[in-house]
Amino acid sequence: MARRIVYTESAPDPIGPYSQAVFVNGTLYVSGQIALDAFSNTLVTDNIKNETTQVMENIRAILAAAEMDFSNIVKSSIFLSDIALFPKVNEVYGSFFDENPPARETVEVAALPRNVNVEISVIAVR
Repeated sequence: MARRIVYTESAPDPIGPYSQAVFVNGTLYVSGQIALDAFSNTLVTDNIKNETTQVMENIRAILAAAEMDFSNIVKSSIFLSDIALFPKVNEVYGSFFDENPPARETVEVAALPRNVNVEISVIAVR
């Protein structure tokens, strides 16, 4: 099994002992992304739509580093600090998929890293 660590400076550096993504056997496993802007190293938390957009842009950057895009995603996991945020997160999230969105689950959790409101991880296949 050949594993390749995927890294890009266009997405936030990991804040723990994990990789931005790992590519193995044609599948890319992207670690959960929060709304940390890689260039300014600041959190985007002014509102949930902007926060979700930053998360999705971080995912886009990692996908691009693996020569993929949103059409390669087959599974997403969305973690929310409050399930009441779901409609606005869903609206932004959905705008990144032209057609045939991936399988997904969305759950409310007790807390997220750096007290953000949304974290998203994805699995993509080439």
